[in-house]
Amino acid sequence: MATWTRTLTRPDGQSFRFDPGSFALELLVSGGPGELRVFEVLHAPDDLAAWLADSRLAATAPFTAADVRVTEAELVAVKELRDAFWRVARSMVRGGELPSADLDVLNAATAETPRPVVDPHSRALAWAKPITGTQVLGAAARDAVELVARGGVRECSADNCGLLFVDTSRSGNRRWCSMERCGNRHKVRAHRARHETETAEAQ
Repeated sequence: MATWTRTLTRPDGQSFRFDPGSFALELLVSGGPGELRVFEVLHAPDDLAAWLADSRLAATAPFTAADVRVTEAELVAVKELRDAFWRVARSMVRGGELPSADLDVLNAATAETPRPVVDPHSRALAWAKPITGTQVLGAAARDAVELVARGGVRECSADNCGLLFVDTSRSGNRRWCSMERCGNRHKVRAHRARHETETAEAQ
């Protein structure tokens, strides 16, 4: 898949681009349990449809919010899956035991996914329409299950950032959720610390 980023906006209004590296990890930034509720954007089925139209799923084969059909029950199921995967992924990066109940949620949702087809006019990859909430649930669940089995999920190295991502860089040494945000802040702090040390030594 080509490089893709989602623009995130913090409560303080700061925006930055973030590439989580997978659809399931992208879903985690739409909200979540506990302290993550402040970031919740999926309040209604139409919210999920709009969010999906700007997701990695749409980057693979474009579609619009009008191509998505989501019921209230499907929205609840997607959010439950998201929260379960957040707990699993957090346990993965911190070396804890994976919660079995949450793994059961992931495993149970993998049956149905969006159906890929070839557009007869452009010969490009497309998704059969409409895309249902159950198919979205399955796409996220399959991606999550593959990530759990494969590993490679990392947490941003910044002390005050908990964003999770898969390192898809060529060097394999990605540390930050975004160089625009946490990476740049680290560089600024490191530069300031070196300057203060040099100033103190010169006195």
